[in-house]
Amino acid sequence: MPDSSHSPDKQRARAFFRVPRLLRRLRGPILLMLAALGFALLGERLELEENYTSALVLAAKICTAGAIGWAITNTVDAAIARQLSMLRQRWSNDLDMRRRTTRLDVLRRVWNVIGGVATMAAVFTVIPWARQIGVSMFASAGIAGIALGIAARPMLANLIAGLQIAFTQPIRIEDAVVVENEWGWIEEIGLFYVVIRVWDWRRLVVPLSHFIEKPFQNWTRESGTIIGSIIWEVDHRAPIAAMREELHAICRRSPLWDSRIANLQVTDTNERTISIRALASAPNAQDAWDLRCFIREEMIVWLQTRHPEALPRLRAETVPNAAPQRAGQPAHEAQSA
Repeated sequence: MPDSSHSPDKQRARAFFRVPRLLRRLRGPILLMLAALGFALLGERLELEENYTSALVLAAKICTAGAIGWAITNTVDAAIARQLSMLRQRWSNDLDMRRRTTRLDVLRRVWNVIGGVATMAAVFTVIPWARQIGVSMFASAGIAGIALGIAARPMLANLIAGLQIAFTQPIRIEDAVVVENEWGWIEEIGLFYVVIRVWDWRRLVVPLSHFIEKPFQNWTRESGTIIGSIIWEVDHRAPIAAMREELHAICRRSPLWDSRIANLQVTDTNERTISIRALASAPNAQDAWDLRCFIREEMIVWLQTRHPEALPRLRAETVPNAAPQRAGQPAHEAQSA
C-alpha cells in the first residue's frame, strides 16, 4: 500500500503551510508599512500645522522606504535559507553538494550586508537634509565615502575575499585543511572570517583574506582520498620483504583502508638504523590518521613477536683493559707487562 504522506496533495498542503514562515519573517516590514500608512492618514485627515503635516509625511516616507528594503532583504534571505536547509538535509560527502552549500552560505551573508546598506541609503534619500548621504551611499562616491573606504579597508578586503571564495571556492564547508600548522575542518565561512574546527575541538578563527593572500593546505580540494605515511627506524637486520607483506596483511584487516595504495620502501639509512616508510590510502583525512596509527602499532607488535632482532639497538665494541701503569714506569714497559 503506498504511503499517502508522500502524495502530491500532501506535498502541496505542506508547501502551503510553509507560507506562514515567510509571513513571520515579514512581520517587521508589514508593521513598518502599517505605521507608514497610519502616518499618511494622519497627515491627510487631521488639520494640523504645516510643520506637523510635513513631519508626518516624512515619517511615512521613511517607514515606506525602510519597509520595502527590509521586505526585499528578508524575502531573498528566506529563499536562500530554505535552499541551504534542503541541501543540509541531503548532506553527504558529495563535493558538488558542499560546493553549492558554501556558495549559498557566503552569498546569503553578503546579500544581508548589501540589503542593509541599500535600505539605509533609500531611507536617507527621502530625508531632504540627508539626501546627499543616501546618494553617496548608492554611488559609492564623495569624500565621506572615500574616507570610509580607506578606514574600512581591512573589512572591505575580507568582504571581497568572501566573494572570491564563494565563486572560486579554494575552500568549502567541511573541507579538511592545514592552516598555521593546525589541522582541522572548515566549520563556518562568515563575511569576514573562517572558523576552523581543529582536530582537538578547538576553534581557529582566520580572516578570509588569509585564504586569498597566503598558501594553505586543502586535503579535500578535489576528493577526500588522501595518502598517509608511516615511518619506522629499524635495525639493519630488519626483514624488508616480510615487512612489505605484513603491511598488506595489516591493511586488509583494517576497514579504514580504501584498497588503493599500500607500499613500503627504505627511504634512508645511517650507521645505526634504516628508515622505512609505508604509504597507505584512506577515503578521508580522519580515517587516514586512524589508519596510520593502526598500521604503526600492528607493525611494532609484529616485529616484537616475530623479528625482535629488527628493533633498533646500540652496538659497541669492547677492548680488553690494559695493565695499570706504575708511577715512574715508561708506558711501553706497562704495556709489555
